[in-house]
Amino acid sequence: MYVLGIETSCDESAAAVYHPRLGLLSHCLHSQIDIHRAYGGVVPELASRDHLRKLAPLVKRALAEAGVSAAGMGGVAYTAGPGLMGALLVGASAARGLAWAWGVPAVAVHHMEGHLLAPMLEAEPPPFPFVALLISGGHTLLIQVQGIGQYLPLGESLDDAAGEAFDKTAKLLGLPYPGGPKLAELAAQGRPRFHFPRPMTDKPGLDFSFSGLKTAALLTVQQEVKTEQDRADLAYAFQQAMADTLTIKCRRALEQTGLKRLVAAGGVSANTQIRRQLQDMAASLGGRVYFPRPEFCTDNAAMIAYAGYQRLAAGQTQNLEILARPRWPLAELARI
Repeated sequence: MYVLGIETSCDESAAAVYHPRLGLLSHCLHSQIDIHRAYGGVVPELASRDHLRKLAPLVKRALAEAGVSAAGMGGVAYTAGPGLMGALLVGASAARGLAWAWGVPAVAVHHMEGHLLAPMLEAEPPPFPFVALLISGGHTLLIQVQGIGQYLPLGESLDDAAGEAFDKTAKLLGLPYPGGPKLAELAAQGRPRFHFPRPMTDKPGLDFSFSGLKTAALLTVQQEVKTEQDRADLAYAFQQAMADTLTIKCRRALEQTGLKRLVAAGGVSANTQIRRQLQDMAASLGGRVYFPRPEFCTDNAAMIAYAGYQRLAAGQTQNLEILARPRWPLAELARI
């Protein structure tokens, strides 16, 4: 079964084709970074309009690169949420329309389930069960995963997501959008001079809070950051505090569940320092961390096509409704 995946949840338009035996056959993506950079963040209306312009050519390209025609397609999977409502509707409408025209089933995919399953596209996918850390611009979640659709929430952010905290701190330092990767680049030039809190690590539990860390960064910028080296030192301290906090919580989750496997996915999981510390922590427990390749850490259609195939193969489809849910708890998903 060839499955077309479509992703338009925020500021990337993407299309991909997946086949269970042949693997990922194409993956086409258009980023809107240049559009939103002037505003310092995503402008929802501009995002929706750009999805409208770019999605159809991306779908045509994905089909051509995969060497499959509409007649050979077995299903269409699309991101139905969470995300920006207007952006979601563009992809959902296009996917539902294509599925109807081609006479194939369509399935709505949860964006975070896509991220969670992205490591399954690698040569050595993680076997179930495992603990998943999902860290992106909009979400920070710890989940115990028994199988597809079998998700037990362990912890979440009570305020800013990890990626959001990265971007806001980068903005304090005058770094361009998207700030997270730029902050990591600046941190590579920093020294261990400032010390920031590791929020909620001094109390039990697996929830996160990054507002205090962000406030500490703001006060330091206002009071002590004067030179370029100061900026690099602050970036270093912020990144280290974030990496330590995520690592401490993941260690607790593995120890609490008794599991040895950890999946880290989402845009922030591409951060080199966070990857290194998670790997060292898991190794100290006799375990292993699984990551998607960097290009599949950020939003993409490959993960949507894969997740969609799993649900289509299990007989889960949508009727003619166009489903878009800006808020969609992961725990509501049906198990396979």
